Amino acid sequence: MAAKRSKSETLRYTTLKVRLYPSAEQAALFEKTFGCCRYIWNQMLADQQRFYIETDKFFIPTPAKYKAGAPFLKEVDNQALIQEHNKLGQAFRVFFKSPENFGYPKFKRKKDDRDSFTVCNHVMGNSETVYTTRDGLRMTKAGIVRAKFPRRPQGWWKLKRVTVDRTRSGKYYGYILYECPEKKPEVVVPTPETTVGLKYSMARFYVADTGETADPPHWLKQSQEKLARIQQRLNRMRPGSKNYQETVQKYRLLHEHIANQRRDFIHKESRRIANAWDAVCVRGDDMEQISRITNRGNALEAGFGMFRECLRYKLARQGKELLVVDRYFPSTRTCSACGRVMPEEISMKRRTWTCPQCGAVLKREANAARNIKDQGLAQYFSTRERRESA
Repeated sequence: MAAKRSKSETLRYTTLKVRLYPSAEQAALFEKTFGCCRYIWNQMLADQQRFYIETDKFFIPTPAKYKAGAPFLKEVDNQALIQEHNKLGQAFRVFFKSPENFGYPKFKRKKDDRDSFTVCNHVMGNSETVYTTRDGLRMTKAGIVRAKFPRRPQGWWKLKRVTVDRTRSGKYYGYILYECPEKKPEVVVPTPETTVGLKYSMARFYVADTGETADPPHWLKQSQEKLARIQQRLNRMRPGSKNYQETVQKYRLLHEHIANQRRDFIHKESRRIANAWDAVCVRGDDMEQISRITNRGNALEAGFGMFRECLRYKLARQGKELLVVDRYFPSTRTCSACGRVMPEEISMKRRTWTCPQCGAVLKREANAARNIKDQGLAQYFSTRERRESA
């Protein structure tokens, strides 16, 4: 029986991303597993649709039904097929719960789908189906796959499942999910002095209420310029030729490099802010909508949405708050000195503007960050008072 947790403990889930170096036989097994997962997903979805048309009832067959007619399914780990059944069931559950936010499950195609599969760890006595070794990851049927670990799990962490993923450039990665019991963090009550407001900026990533900016490193722009040159070369090549395939591989590797650079910057910056402040106030901007209405750049490439999510969980692990203000809050056209709200939006081309009521000269983005901070704190204390009085 699992040991009971005290009220002061909670469960935290941590994922370690490791680089996998499978042998030729192991890589072939992974590729076969990717294909079997796509096959079983499409078969279950097709049968579910046919069953619903014929009986007007919802039912998803299990993977065991298809093994007699498709013997190749027995060659891969059965856990990967079971997880596809679970994922399809979850896809239907979220669709039925919120169809306006989640689409109906679609059939998978090899050229569109992400090559990945998931297996769960089962403990039987003193043995486990999935576990790590000094320089590898042991998996059912694949054996020990050589792996490079960025860091090691603690001894009391419990391995729950592993997702194997192959990138477009041909690299294999393993995402190992651990269950980590830990003490609940003490709740940190924010104050105006220990809270920072952040305003998304197309040019500077964010501007804080103190006037501080993130200013993403220049290497990201340099990599994007190199990417444009490779795209120009591809347009002049004959598709399918050897030079074309080699250039496509360079193109994919550079895309991964850019994504890694962006991810590294976001994690380091969010960690720095989470450690330095007791609370962070941001506006819940829809980055996709911002990208559609502006021609000053692609807001989705900046990764500000990922930055907010990284801030959320890193703050929560320390008992701190990420205070999200409504995206329609008029932060830009509100004077942070006197509170006057301008009737019209302040143009993005204007760096500063003057309040007609109090005469304060305001920097557009820093002023918006201060308003976001004030609104976020007001929401926090208002919610806290309601909870205490309830």
